[in-house]
Amino acid sequence: MPALDPVVMFFLLGLAAGLLRAELRLPPAIYEFLSILLLLAIGLKGGVELAKQPFGALLPQMLAVVLMGVLLPLAAYPVLRFAGRFKRADAASIAAHYGSVSVGTYAVAVAYLAYRQVSFEEYMPVFLVLLEMPAIVLGILLARGVSKDTPWGTMAHEVLLGKSMVLLFGGLIIGWAAGPEGIRPIEGLFFDLFKGVLALFLLEMGLIAAGQVGILRRHGLFLLAFGLLMPLVSAVAGAALAWMLGLSVGGTVLLATLAASASYIAVPAAMRLSVPEANPTLSLAASLGVTFPFNILVGIPLYHRFAEHIHRLGG
Repeated sequence: MPALDPVVMFFLLGLAAGLLRAELRLPPAIYEFLSILLLLAIGLKGGVELAKQPFGALLPQMLAVVLMGVLLPLAAYPVLRFAGRFKRADAASIAAHYGSVSVGTYAVAVAYLAYRQVSFEEYMPVFLVLLEMPAIVLGILLARGVSKDTPWGTMAHEVLLGKSMVLLFGGLIIGWAAGPEGIRPIEGLFFDLFKGVLALFLLEMGLIAAGQVGILRRHGLFLLAFGLLMPLVSAVAGAALAWMLGLSVGGTVLLATLAASASYIAVPAAMRLSVPEANPTLSLAASLGVTFPFNILVGIPLYHRFAEHIHRLGG
């Protein structure tokens, strides 16, 4: 068995190619298509499993996960504002990125668990959808306060009807409505090809991550340290919550990964609309240039070991 999952090797190939300035780039339309397939596949799989679950049993877990999505950016903001000495808008924007989630990181964690034949609760995509929203609202509040000038209607439209939310939530609803039998005719495209699609997606993500290195050089060590330490703190919070909710080892890994990840799709779009004075390069340099590679290469295996450890301690 190779030391690294092949999909991670695709990320390393893209990262190396980007750092060496090789002539390699996926056409934008291909990258867009791959991201659509990934989002729909994750949503469909979660929706199929959600059809098997009584909603009342999931509601307490859903509320707890939303609370975590509120607390994480609240914890990050004062560190960025006072220790990092970022402007209010920049600190709020970065905190929102780290309170939200990365669909790409989640997809890699799912592939990692499948590669090692570790089972998990299949309704985890529900938590992925839930964690997209609270951090965005909180980030705007931290940046601007409650103001009549805040375009809440436009912001809600951007968040709720953004590509990632529509595809994830739409996939959930389709999977839930169709059930296992109804989904079977399209399993070949969305489920059987999942790892191949993810590998190509990560190739492009490696190229994008390599492009953030120069920005990190310009903005100092604090952003680098935050991008490495914040995921660890958040992962411990996510794993502890998963253990309290009675999730399996695999479910604990996924919730820890969701907590540790940082958004690079939904939050940048919302912040650009509602907090235009925030510098987007700071947030993307930390989330894409530091945290995404860290989680892919080091974080997910580390969260797996931590999940096994706390489950052993808990009996």
